[in-house]
Amino acid sequence: MNWTLYQLEAFVLSVNHGSFSAAARKLGRAQSRVSTAIANLEVDLGFELFDRSAKLPVLTKHGEDMFIQAQAVLEQCQRLQSRAMTLNTGQEIALTVAMDEAVPVNAFELLFEQVAIQFPLLKLTIINGSRDDIASWVDEGKADMGIVFHVRELPGSLEFMSIGQFRQSLIVSPKHALAKISSPSIADLNQYRQLVIRDRVGDSQAKALSPNHWYIDSYYYMTALVIRGVGWALVPEHVVNAEWYSGDVVELSTEYIPDPLLVEMGVVNRRDKAYGPVMEWFFIEIESMFKSNKLQTY
Repeated sequence: MNWTLYQLEAFVLSVNHGSFSAAARKLGRAQSRVSTAIANLEVDLGFELFDRSAKLPVLTKHGEDMFIQAQAVLEQCQRLQSRAMTLNTGQEIALTVAMDEAVPVNAFELLFEQVAIQFPLLKLTIINGSRDDIASWVDEGKADMGIVFHVRELPGSLEFMSIGQFRQSLIVSPKHALAKISSPSIADLNQYRQLVIRDRVGDSQAKALSPNHWYIDSYYYMTALVIRGVGWALVPEHVVNAEWYSGDVVELSTEYIPDPLLVEMGVVNRRDKAYGPVMEWFFIEIESMFKSNKLQTY
C-alpha cells in the first residue's frame, strides 16, 4: 500500500468537518486536491471510504472502521513529532497554565511554590477560567496546559491525563427551607431554584435537576449566592469544605439524586505540541500530589 499521511489527514478532516470542501478550507488546499487525495487513498486501500450518492459524502462500513484507525495513526504521528521537538528545544523558557477556578486552591499554591524553587528562571503565567474555556485555550495555543474538571468530550487535538475524582456536595443556606430536610427528594428540590455550573461561553452546562434554575460560570460565586439563600447547588466537596465557608452552608444528603456525583479532574495539553522538562515535571508532581491525597485535604 502506498497511502500517505496527507491522505489520512484529508480523510479524517473530511469526516470531522462533514465535507471535502470544509476539509480543504481547514488544510488551506483546493477542494479538488482533497477529493483526489481521498480517491487515491481508496484505490490504495482497495475499497470505498465514502458513499457519494447523497449530497454530502457518507462513510461506508469499511470507511467507519478505517476512520478509527486513521485517527489513531495521526495521533501517534503527532506524539512522535511532539517528542522530537522536545528533544530539539530543551527546557521551556516560558509556560502558561490555565486552571479551573474550582480546583483545590491551597494545594496548587504549594505546587507553584515548588515551581519557583525548581525553575527559578521560568516565566510562568497562570490564568483562571471555567471548564470548557480552558480546553479551548489549550486547543487554541493560548495556554500550554490546563488543569480542568472533565465533563464532556474534549477536542481531538487534546490529550487528557486523569488525576482523580471529586465528589459533589448538595448545599443550601442554613436559612433556606431545604435546610430542614436532611435527605431531600427530587420533588423537594424541584420546588426551589437550583444554581447550575456552565462555561463562560455558554456552549456547555451541567444538567439542571430543577425546572427553576440559573446558570453560573463559577462554583465560588454559586456558593456565595447559596449562602445568601438564592438557591441550592451541587459543588465539588473541597469547595464546601473550604474554611471560609465554615458555618455558612448546610450539606444535605444526595441519596435521591440519580445523576453521577463524581467529577473527574485532570491535565490537558495539545497532543502535537512539544513539552519539555518543566511540563513533564508538572505532570509527575500533580499526579503525585493527588495520589498522596494532598488535593483532598484542601
